Amino acid sequence: MINIKSTSEIAKMRVAGKIVFATFKELEKHIRPGITTKELDKIAFNFIKSQGANPSFLGYCGYPASICASVNDTVIHGIPGDAVLKEGDIISIDIGAIKDGYHGDAARTYPVGKISDEAARLIEVTKQSFFEGIKFARHGERLFSVSATIQDYVESNGYSVVRNYCGHGIGKEMHESPEIPNYGTFGHGIRLAKGMTIAVEPMVNAGGFETKCLSDGWTVKTKDGSLACHYENTILITDGEPELLTNCD
Repeated sequence: MINIKSTSEIAKMRVAGKIVFATFKELEKHIRPGITTKELDKIAFNFIKSQGANPSFLGYCGYPASICASVNDTVIHGIPGDAVLKEGDIISIDIGAIKDGYHGDAARTYPVGKISDEAARLIEVTKQSFFEGIKFARHGERLFSVSATIQDYVESNGYSVVRNYCGHGIGKEMHESPEIPNYGTFGHGIRLAKGMTIAVEPMVNAGGFETKCLSDGWTVKTKDGSLACHYENTILITDGEPELLTNCD
């Protein structure tokens, strides 16, 4: 069942979204060569708690950390640990926060120091694919028009979209209906409606779209070892342009 949010629910989701956005701003001060992903996780945990919220991911289905920290060829769900970030790495960070019973969820990919032109291009294409897709995240549009537009933009730039992980509805639960793939057929899928809140999250590989999950049950890497990027926002479907609840610039 797809939940249409009330005005009061949307207000709470705006608060959660602002906390997620502010957590990224805090982490950006610390992403540099020499820091560990575990240190970034601690910074995020402390900041989210300081805002009167809780990390959505911590303990979710047994996940052991507050953020996902996915470096280079890790697509999603990288578990923070003792790995030290190095000059030239890229890191995808996924953050969720719950406040007053409602979640915000977003992801960004960052350069660590000076990175290659190709890595920088992958980051930009991934981000832009999100904004291309949400041109169709409007009341009355079909869901897979968002998906197909993301896929077309990514593939036209020579990259691939991950097929076996997707975006999702969000609200009282971090993962609600509907599932939102990053590929599909334009003009198909359910109709989007005002008051829906969804997390759209392109996951883009520099090489093939195939992935593998490591033995920890969480870490997802590109099967061919190519670089991967992740960009996500929680958005609200409105009468007009979608409202980005986790992008408050």
